Amino acid sequence: MKTNKIINTVATTVIASAALMSATASAEIWGNTEVHLQALGELEQVGTGGTADTTIITFQHAGGWEYGDNFFFVDHLRYSVNDDANFPVDDSSEFYGEWYSNFSLGAITGSDLSFGPVKDIGIVAGANFAPEVDSMWVLPGVRFSLDLPGFAFAQIDVTSYIHQGGGSASSQVFTVVDEDSSFMVDFAWAYPFKIGSTSWSIEGHLEYIDGRQQTNNFGTTELESWILFQPQIRLDLGEVLGNKAGQLFVGIEYQYWQNKLGEDGTDDNAAQFLAVWRF
Repeated sequence: MKTNKIINTVATTVIASAALMSATASAEIWGNTEVHLQALGELEQVGTGGTADTTIITFQHAGGWEYGDNFFFVDHLRYSVNDDANFPVDDSSEFYGEWYSNFSLGAITGSDLSFGPVKDIGIVAGANFAPEVDSMWVLPGVRFSLDLPGFAFAQIDVTSYIHQGGGSASSQVFTVVDEDSSFMVDFAWAYPFKIGSTSWSIEGHLEYIDGRQQTNNFGTTELESWILFQPQIRLDLGEVLGNKAGQLFVGIEYQYWQNKLGEDGTDDNAAQFLAVWRF
């Protein structure tokens, strides 16, 4: 039953995303779509006391239109639990997704809202989907788009972090039933550069989500504030091989996650091989 619910939730999300992309495609001023493969890395497994060899496949799209921009991704995580983990399943997988729509107040009002390093202010509406625990979070807030020398883009989002929905308190597997509201601050960026004739980029995000109380089917837990830092360094491999630039990239994604998912003392500190196909 839970598996069917997860599949239905993910399918609904993908269908809705595809419908919105189709409806707005003609209005997009710019856009890019990527598939990421991250592999060969051990990540912490919350609640198990151990790690898992984890492979992540990500589908993501970013696009801009006259009055703002949209970004979403869907992760499929496949992991094989190591011997040090107290976990009843050796191999498992899950889906996770996020969506953010930003509405530029400068473009909508026709006003120059720039000051200091800020070139525009936007109203951002986000949603995080975690079907594995039957939950969604909504993130309404403000975006500060930055004008930093050499950066392809840089932005700071300040949003609420509000739990919606939730699983059953009588579930036999872990599920989030309810959670206090909190807030998030996120800095995202991309910085391209050259080394000789090769093209590189350092990009990613740094996220802070404040602590809160969570009710799950096993009781009540005080979640710690967490910091998630996920930078990538990419080489344009297609350009190196003499093929079309801007399509195929390889590199490393590093993940530092203090108090992962709010679990006190569970910290990721790992690097994974990264391959990216842009189309």
